[in-house]
Amino acid sequence: MTSGRRRASVSLLAVATLAAAIGSLAAVPTVPADRCVDPAEDGPSPDLYCMELVAAPGLDGVAGHVQLDFVPGPFTISVTREGRQIYRPQLTVTGLPPVQDIDSTARAYVAWVTTPVFSPMINLGEVANGTVTLPPVSFDQFVIIVSAERSASVTERRGRLVLRGGSPSTRLQPPDFQQFSLAVMGSALDSTMMHGHSQHVPATSDSLAWTTVPMPAGIGMLPSEMALRPGATPFLPQARGRLPWSQRSQFTPLANGDTLTLRAGLVRRRIHGREYVMYAFNGQTPGPLLQVERGAVVTVRFINELDQPSTVHWHGLRLDWRMDGVPHISQEPVAPGASHYYTLRFPDAGVYWYHPHVREDIQQDLGLSGNIRVNDPASAIPEKLLLLDDLLIGSDGLVPFGRDHATHALMGRFGNVMLVNGEPAWTGQARSGATMRYWFTNASNTRTFNLSFTNARMRLVATDLSRFERQQDVESIVIAPAERYAIDVTFTGGRSHLMNRVRALDHVFGRFIQQDDTLGSVTVAGVRNNAARISADVAVVADTAFTVELASNPDLTLAFGLRVDGLPFITSRMMLLDSSYFHPVEWSGTMVGMNWATTTAQAKWFVRDVATGRENETIDFRVRQGDRKRIRLVNLRNTLHGMHHPIHLHGQRFLILSVNGVAPSVRAWKDTILLPAGSAADILVEFDNPGRWMLHCHIAEHVESGMMTTFEVEKP
Repeated sequence: MTSGRRRASVSLLAVATLAAAIGSLAAVPTVPADRCVDPAEDGPSPDLYCMELVAAPGLDGVAGHVQLDFVPGPFTISVTREGRQIYRPQLTVTGLPPVQDIDSTARAYVAWVTTPVFSPMINLGEVANGTVTLPPVSFDQFVIIVSAERSASVTERRGRLVLRGGSPSTRLQPPDFQQFSLAVMGSALDSTMMHGHSQHVPATSDSLAWTTVPMPAGIGMLPSEMALRPGATPFLPQARGRLPWSQRSQFTPLANGDTLTLRAGLVRRRIHGREYVMYAFNGQTPGPLLQVERGAVVTVRFINELDQPSTVHWHGLRLDWRMDGVPHISQEPVAPGASHYYTLRFPDAGVYWYHPHVREDIQQDLGLSGNIRVNDPASAIPEKLLLLDDLLIGSDGLVPFGRDHATHALMGRFGNVMLVNGEPAWTGQARSGATMRYWFTNASNTRTFNLSFTNARMRLVATDLSRFERQQDVESIVIAPAERYAIDVTFTGGRSHLMNRVRALDHVFGRFIQQDDTLGSVTVAGVRNNAARISADVAVVADTAFTVELASNPDLTLAFGLRVDGLPFITSRMMLLDSSYFHPVEWSGTMVGMNWATTTAQAKWFVRDVATGRENETIDFRVRQGDRKRIRLVNLRNTLHGMHHPIHLHGQRFLILSVNGVAPSVRAWKDTILLPAGSAADILVEFDNPGRWMLHCHIAEHVESGMMTTFEVEKP
């Protein structure tokens, strides 16, 4: 591999060439064929992705298990439009005797999937000794059964039961009386044992104090959880004099050599009829929509008019590392009243975004984010950029943040008011039969969306740093914090709604709850006014094609996990009970009280180099410019609270090779990957941009608590 080659452009041909080169590489370790094993630190957790099957009495020697693979697709997980997780079961059975030895009238062993109440019962097909991949399953909780039947095509199970096992999600059960008693006792125990974590923090000089936190509809909270309060000083920005009203984002074209002044300051915003003091870039929410030509170089003068230090990170841009906006790495924080110059280059077409990298749990959440469109002259389809966010608003207004420590340190700060381009009820227009391209950016602190349009057909086109090697029809778009996706939407008539549909976990009653949020609507009328086909702009020519030679073993394995210290008694007890099952993605914040009250002083998220044991800033990973390395990312299951992590790599680009050993159906260049709970993903990183760079979880509260590291790309 040569280090002095020309840089390959972001293109379909480059992606396809590289995909062909890596197609035969070994995947991550899978569960052995004989049993579900204990989790290893360099592979996926079988505890979440494997089911032991128990043989019926009298069938000595018969054994089996089901490995729950992810369905290959464009995202790291697959869910239905309604948000149900889709698994691809891989059944392994040993010791089955001839079926007629079980029942003289039987002719086939049949696998079934059903719910815990055994209805409905769905025939998955004939099975035998060995391993077979079964059809996809999308029940929240399910049971897999093998029985001896008169025919492989029967639609009702009547034969003798041979094997049975429940999905990991069936471990999610309501607490019993003892557990509820512990919860009720928790308030008293906390006050005597946990140094007052459940008490109110004294009011600040501006009379700001903790009140309560809002609950999602249909979710209850135990009394002792309701008594918890964060062990931090509450903070919200305060108006000093008359503030301007926030304006909508303005289209801001920039030519090569231009200079933009970008001010971060306080504004007033009105949401659902109530007024709030928030932040904005240039008084706009989102910040100005910057449009530049590929290859341009522009200067940004950042002026900090906030009440705290800040920087600007230019997310996804492969720019000079000294312009990356990371405090104490590429620059020092910009003090209130001070300014800083950034020189930006734009080597890749696509959609990017900018946001602070100082207390982004506060600054980004309160409005400091904006999009960048680097022009793609090949596109002939009209497009709109939609920036997604959410806000946490209670009966008394915005729920305060922690001044000295971030709150919501376990799961991140889920909002209860959804925003699209800063609006709680976004609207758009389209012609029936016309195709519109929507670029989505997820700027929320922690929420992963499952997006779909009603009365429309959707085709996935592009993501963070390139188009996909081929377009693909999809039912919904799974987009984690910091990710971007482009979809071509053809409206079929009538009003279309932009929906977020997910399955939330009710941890108190051990159930899955459907949550449907309407984020906006598109008025569809008349007939199409553009003749652009849904795949009109798929062809791009690469500057350089290249091949790749990689070892099957990773060059670096990073594990992501959590340590806690000083949690209230009730929080630690209830979370230990809750740890019996983690969903691949935590779609909604339903453990509200304990999450809100846990600060970054108590929850320490970490990144560990598995080979050396070093963590966070002490990891020493160095590569040469031009290297391509295989990196394995492991989301540890054996932690008090396991959840997904959107892992962002600064200044470089990568391809996803596999998740839990399953390769994606299509590939594209990425800078952020959604890493499901308990999973292991292999990525191929192209280290073409020299400098000192950051890798971190893009859940704002997790990076605030330490889940980050740096790496060095050295010039030859």
